[in-house]
Amino acid sequence: MRLSKGYFFTLREDQHDEESASGNLLVRAGMIKKTSAGVYMMLPLGLLAKRKIEKIIREEMEAIDSLEVTMPALIPEDVYIESGRRESFGNSMFALKDRFQRPFVLGPTHEELFAAAARMHIQSYKDLPLSLFQFQSKYRDEPRPRFGLIRVREFTMKDAYTFDLDRTGLDASYARMYQAYKNIFDRLQLDYVVVTADTGVMGGLLSEEFQALSPIGEDILVIDDENEYATNIEVTPCILVGEPSNEEKKAYSKIHTPGARTIEEVTKFLKQSAKEFVKTMIYDVDGKLYAVCIRGDRDVNETKLRNLVGGYESSLATSEDIEKATGAPVGFAGPIGIKIPLLVDQELSLMRNFVTGANEVDQHFINVNLDDFPQYKMADLRMIAPGDVSIKGGVVRFARGIEVGNTFKLGTKYAEAMDVYYTDKDNNKQPVFMGSYGIGPARCMAAIVEQNHTDKAILWPKEIAPVEVAIVVVNIKEQEQMNVGNKLYEELHKLGYDVILDDRDERAGVKFNDMELIGAYTRITLGRGLKDGQVGFKTLEDTEEISLPVEKVIDKIKEIFGERGNYQRSLYS
Repeated sequence: MRLSKGYFFTLREDQHDEESASGNLLVRAGMIKKTSAGVYMMLPLGLLAKRKIEKIIREEMEAIDSLEVTMPALIPEDVYIESGRRESFGNSMFALKDRFQRPFVLGPTHEELFAAAARMHIQSYKDLPLSLFQFQSKYRDEPRPRFGLIRVREFTMKDAYTFDLDRTGLDASYARMYQAYKNIFDRLQLDYVVVTADTGVMGGLLSEEFQALSPIGEDILVIDDENEYATNIEVTPCILVGEPSNEEKKAYSKIHTPGARTIEEVTKFLKQSAKEFVKTMIYDVDGKLYAVCIRGDRDVNETKLRNLVGGYESSLATSEDIEKATGAPVGFAGPIGIKIPLLVDQELSLMRNFVTGANEVDQHFINVNLDDFPQYKMADLRMIAPGDVSIKGGVVRFARGIEVGNTFKLGTKYAEAMDVYYTDKDNNKQPVFMGSYGIGPARCMAAIVEQNHTDKAILWPKEIAPVEVAIVVVNIKEQEQMNVGNKLYEELHKLGYDVILDDRDERAGVKFNDMELIGAYTRITLGRGLKDGQVGFKTLEDTEEISLPVEKVIDKIKEIFGERGNYQRSLYS
């Protein structure tokens, strides 16, 4: 691409509506442009970077004999009703009707259609195993799109699906896909960890996430370095540490606590530690209220709560619902006498003579014990905290991650819902075991930039850089500089390298800043040194520009990127 004739622009100032470094730099570099909240144009250089990521993904998928297909993005709503997932997607699914008033949705994910495709092909055990993948747009009505390409409403996903005879076959297919994913993220040079995660609306037997480490990551990762153990905090199990208190149980009694509603206020009033308190949180799970009791210094893990009661959506109850359930305003809820289902965190089994709310204004109970509770269910309901002990025995720390890939062992859930069966060797009908695997190429692109940038530059890994070679003509009025620039551009282009020629009528400083911003992997500067047959040469990994004989430029590029042969990329044609 000759910049004087191509679609190319950059922005000098930071973009105030982009909260992330990647969103800001990609917009400033003219690679993406927001059209509405969570929806972006992919412009020429951004599209090339995304295609390079897709090329790596495609190569690794084909290496494990996964076959590429394309499914529609516009899907009859009945497909999700048949699988039982329409309700669980709720308002996150874009819904519409055609001219005949038939309901359709924009696909948020494609398990159902792949199951339907498999059903058309699979008849007997001889048709398995099978692996299919696609690159397709997904649509999710995110309530809070943010961080550029990281949390969006429209995005491309590479999703793959495996189909097997049994759990053993699923395990083998999953292992192949897992290794392919590791190969992909290693080639993308991402700093990532693999964590166990919640299966969520996908359901199934197992979910794992590939998390690119980043301070802006929306997911909190719990890591035990000593035992190489990592999970998403949503599903991190907590273990009981220590022995039950041997303190003699006392009879509970009511105490007046004027104006003390929060844990901080009550602990200050009673001059006791939050560890000696039990707070009662009222939650709404799919329209049903639950009271959750947890130690005063702990937080409730809503994913564990939903999984325990079999719910899809949860939130803290409204003040009106809390008053109906407890008979008191917010801040005085307690387990004794409560009329809604009571769930108790297992850590309370170690406690004696603790403080709770009394379901009355300005009143609390002291010296409460589990024996005083009405009927309850005990489970692991708390959020793990830094410094706690993992189930592997090591001390945990927290990190943040951007989920760039996920893998699911679905089992027979979708096969049974979508009637995907095969006939075994004994002529018996058996459900197919499925696996589901996703990668977001654009989110990978954002994660790469988050991990590889300065305040004014994207530092692309070599295999992803949309511009491999930038030829900068310092003075376009100097005919020799233009002649050499055009010659190098033509030769490198024909050899198959992603090359741009900066032949704009701009100051040299502007050109250098732009090439730095877009992350051109190598920069060839044609300036005064041409009189002596020399050009300036610099890669992203170099701190200083070196002088190089012009006749050695082609060999140097081949040395850095390897031989390409006579291959021409259509994007720069």
